Amino acid sequence: MYKTAMLGCGGRARGHADAYRFVKRGKLAAICDMNEERLNNFGDDFGISSRYTDLDEMLEKEKPDVLHIVTSPVVPSSNERIRYPLMKQASDHGVPAAIIEKPVAIEGEDWKQIAGLAEETQTKFVVNTQLNFHPKNLELKQDVAEGRIGEIQFIDASARSRSAEQGGHVLQLVSSYIDDAHPIRVLGQIAGGEHLNSTGGHPGPTHTAGQVLYENGVHVSIAFGTQMAQMASDDPGIYGHKRVFVVGTKGFVHWRFSSWERSTLESGYEGGPLNYGEQDVVAQANFTEAIFDWLEDENKVHPTHLKQSLVENNLILGMYHSGITNEIVDLPFEPPDGLMDAFRERL
Repeated sequence: MYKTAMLGCGGRARGHADAYRFVKRGKLAAICDMNEERLNNFGDDFGISSRYTDLDEMLEKEKPDVLHIVTSPVVPSSNERIRYPLMKQASDHGVPAAIIEKPVAIEGEDWKQIAGLAEETQTKFVVNTQLNFHPKNLELKQDVAEGRIGEIQFIDASARSRSAEQGGHVLQLVSSYIDDAHPIRVLGQIAGGEHLNSTGGHPGPTHTAGQVLYENGVHVSIAFGTQMAQMASDDPGIYGHKRVFVVGTKGFVHWRFSSWERSTLESGYEGGPLNYGEQDVVAQANFTEAIFDWLEDENKVHPTHLKQSLVENNLILGMYHSGITNEIVDLPFEPPDGLMDAFRERL
């Protein structure tokens, strides 16, 4: 039984904790939050008595096998980047494995810091992009892996929220359908500057779109934002609209937030509704169990491990840079400093 701990007791953390109903090999044993009211409410709701307001103290006393870092990448009140410092803190304490929220990084400065950490840390960092663990997604991916739609020709993927918020989810879904092939070139476009100083902790352009070529020859079209991305549910908001559409020589599969489609030569067209909440809590548990697999066997690398997630985050930054420079960007690339300042000037 693995011992786990959580930093951050906000709304997203509750999704992590709720998934422990389905986690078989781990127990959430300790929590940490600087806001004592939020900390105690969370502890009471989930029956966790070991509560801390200081991360160092929790890590020293509890020595968890897995740390959930469930925080925004920046402090909303100051826009201070905090993803790297918290990851470095976990690494310095020798935490065996840690989950971080997406996005991995907001701009070039923090991407380079985290990429440097990835080369030296012994901590197995994974990024909480759990959608590929949804039961229906696993089924559709199996169809693709078994060749039921033939050879992949094209992928279209989108989210109606911004790339800084949901880009990691969408690009990890793309990667999961093409065996983590890496992107090699992108032509991107950006629009909308109203969220560059986002109080929600995810600054970035309002709309981002890109045409991407991957090393396996697959062409991928990506779009983020309400004016570009397709609807993926009846949800009137922006967060219920993640989707990936994979087209092959013999058919297609299409996973959407609240429905799915498949067309194959053997079975023709099929489709139906999905309950995202029911699928997601199981996916979060499967995601966590996959970390335990990796801790037990070095060959069972978690699909959202840090270096792979940095590749996907680098693609987002590449779209940003392409949109600013009006040039095709070869990937991977070293993102320049000051992207947000460049956005403010351009947008």
